[in-house]
Amino acid sequence: MPAAGDAPPAQPSTGPAPPGRTVVLVGLMGVGKSCIGRRLATRLGLPFRDADAEIERAAGCSIEVIFELHGEAAFREGESRVIRRLLAGAPHVLATGGGAFMDPHTRAAIAERAVSVWLRADLELMLKRTGRRNNRPLLKRGNPRDILAGLMAQRYPVYAAADLVVDSADGPPEVTVERVLAALQGPPAPSDAPARVEGAGA
Repeated sequence: MPAAGDAPPAQPSTGPAPPGRTVVLVGLMGVGKSCIGRRLATRLGLPFRDADAEIERAAGCSIEVIFELHGEAAFREGESRVIRRLLAGAPHVLATGGGAFMDPHTRAAIAERAVSVWLRADLELMLKRTGRRNNRPLLKRGNPRDILAGLMAQRYPVYAAADLVVDSADGPPEVTVERVLAALQGPPAPSDAPARVEGAGA
């Protein structure tokens, strides 16, 4: 992801956050949920929370260690508990892990208490971004391209249940932040389809 210094200074919010609702960012690893979430929170005047960081704080160890010692199933159970606890608090912007929205109980809690935004990106962009870090347990199980492509096929139909869909731009984070703000402030979507803000990022 572009460094914070590459983005223009944050401007005041161009509109209020949804009243009384947390904004939850969902999507695969590498789409920029944490990076965009921090900037979005500043623009909306809300606190920012990173679900992965909260999980590590609660467990006292890294997510990679949790996977190694306890397995993915135990991690997902703890992840769901942490996210539901965060959703029970005051409104904020929440960046979730790539698999969080796949849990039906977590999805139901998000639908009840928050506005969900799927940050969508194409395979090449996610490969470029995830290649900068070596702490993605799922990508250590084989060829990253094949793994990400498989996750896209498995998870994108579920991510499509999010309230809003915004394409993550291959450029300064503020471009994607503006797209999310536009989606949040736009007219209500038809009941049978999520609102979408299209762009070159997907």
